[in-house]
Amino acid sequence: MSRQLYTFFRSSTSFRLRIALAYKRLDYEPHHVSLPKMEHRVPSYRDVNPQGLVPLLIEDGRPLIQSMAIIEYLDEIYPDPPLMPKDPVGRVYVRAVSQIIGCEIHPLNNVRVLKYLKAQYGADEEATNAWYAHWVVEGLSSLEAYLTREGLSGDFCYGNTVTMADICLVPQIFNARRFNCSLDAYPKLLAITDRCMTLDAFRAAEPSKQADAF
Repeated sequence: MSRQLYTFFRSSTSFRLRIALAYKRLDYEPHHVSLPKMEHRVPSYRDVNPQGLVPLLIEDGRPLIQSMAIIEYLDEIYPDPPLMPKDPVGRVYVRAVSQIIGCEIHPLNNVRVLKYLKAQYGADEEATNAWYAHWVVEGLSSLEAYLTREGLSGDFCYGNTVTMADICLVPQIFNARRFNCSLDAYPKLLAITDRCMTLDAFRAAEPSKQADAF
């Protein structure tokens, strides 16, 4: 099995996929793509990934894009240990938690969005940080409330088993901390993150442990 991962250490979507691969004990050859150097935009990379983003996983010559889609693919091909519940209610819950993060928080705080705010509208550092913090509060507040209302969380987002929801949560908390966002209002999310970070797969995948970290 040939498996190559195109990743950037600080990319939260790459972080997600590194966790999933480590959790399932799937080896891969890393290729470090520098986002600050715009290496994800060069023609040779976009020939393989037309979206020009990371991560990109190439498995036996097949390019796979979009972190959550790849995680579900890996869970179908390599089901042990599972990252999705077996029952439909559990799966829709895990997908909802994952999409609150992956669709409602992360896109608005993506580096390319922050850069666009600066370039197109002249937003300074204070303004872009305020933008970031606003959407973190919007997203994490609703996520904390959703977990509380559903009553399905335990040690992790779904009971006492790691799922894709946890894999999406941890990188988002890392990013929020990097931007000095106050997280005191989210005790459930922070407790889950702390438990995740006791696991080898999460620790091995964290940004500071990557070869391209700077």
